[in-house]
Amino acid sequence: MFSAADHAFMAEALRLAEQGLYTTDPNPRVGCVLVKDGNVVGRGFHRRAGEAHAEVNALKQAGSDAHGATVYVTLEPCAHFGRTGPCANMLVQANVARVIAAMADPNPQVAGKGFEKLRAAGIETAVGLLATETRALNPGFVSRMTRGRPWVRSKLAVSLDGRTALASGASKWISGEAAREDAQRWRARSSAILTGIGTLLADDPALTVRLPGEWRQPRRIVVDAQLRTPADARLLKKAGKTLIATLVADARRHAALVTAGAAIMVLPAADGHVDLAALMRQLAANECNEVLVEAGAVLNGALLKAGLLDELIIYMAPQILGDTARGMFRLPALDRLQERIELQLADVRMLGSDLRILTVPQPRKS
Repeated sequence: MFSAADHAFMAEALRLAEQGLYTTDPNPRVGCVLVKDGNVVGRGFHRRAGEAHAEVNALKQAGSDAHGATVYVTLEPCAHFGRTGPCANMLVQANVARVIAAMADPNPQVAGKGFEKLRAAGIETAVGLLATETRALNPGFVSRMTRGRPWVRSKLAVSLDGRTALASGASKWISGEAAREDAQRWRARSSAILTGIGTLLADDPALTVRLPGEWRQPRRIVVDAQLRTPADARLLKKAGKTLIATLVADARRHAALVTAGAAIMVLPAADGHVDLAALMRQLAANECNEVLVEAGAVLNGALLKAGLLDELIIYMAPQILGDTARGMFRLPALDRLQERIELQLADVRMLGSDLRILTVPQPRKS
């Protein structure tokens, strides 16, 4: 169905889409290439929400050469009015001949309507070229649109024996400089960083991107069932509101934290704790695509038990901390080996002297 040339041009569109990795949130990362007579006449990618989409930028570069061109775009052209106008309409007006999309848009507002509009104008369409790679670039957007919750990653720095800190809580630094810089880039691509009250009280983290230059800062979220967050916490002093998810509906107790820079979200309880599934639904409703968890064993264990962790980023340092040090997950004891949580390895690589392991938790077998 697709030629070698089709693959090459879509791969170029995908490389363009990757240039929006840190900036497009909450929109998907999209790239577009226009080709006429075997030559690229226009290139574009979506840079940030509210600005021109990839197709518009590529059409602008192509000018009159867009007439009769083939469009390679990593996501179905939109057909609705959002922050910008419908890209499908602009492609029709440009008289392109063919549109090849890597994947259909999972957004129910689009969901095939872009293709319908193009075909109604006599434009040939095709979909499915490098779809897997495109989904991998936009896991959060796809998750939010199809599952009603963000894609959730947990970042963990551990010793070779799987310990995250000494019994005292000391953990600075288990991982090396290269691993810490890599972790900052995972922060930078995320919609939000999630931590628990235990980590906040122990470490007083800022939860900001600390890389050279100017970066979009993700939202900060604290799971704090009993509303113990101190008003002088560092993350409350950063730009933008820090969201505190709690069970406490006391307006008087809210007031000091709101004044200090917090927004309070009161959620239902699940087994006496904040209902994490409800939190994820609320985050999706607030356009969070990718959430990075930087927390201790309690919150990580709760998320894993609830089936809410989609990916683990584990930085393993060549160190031994011993059996009294803290583990990665607080989970109930297993009675049978069949109850174990299995992981699928997605990527393993060296970063300095540390090993970075990307894994995906698998559904438990009955």
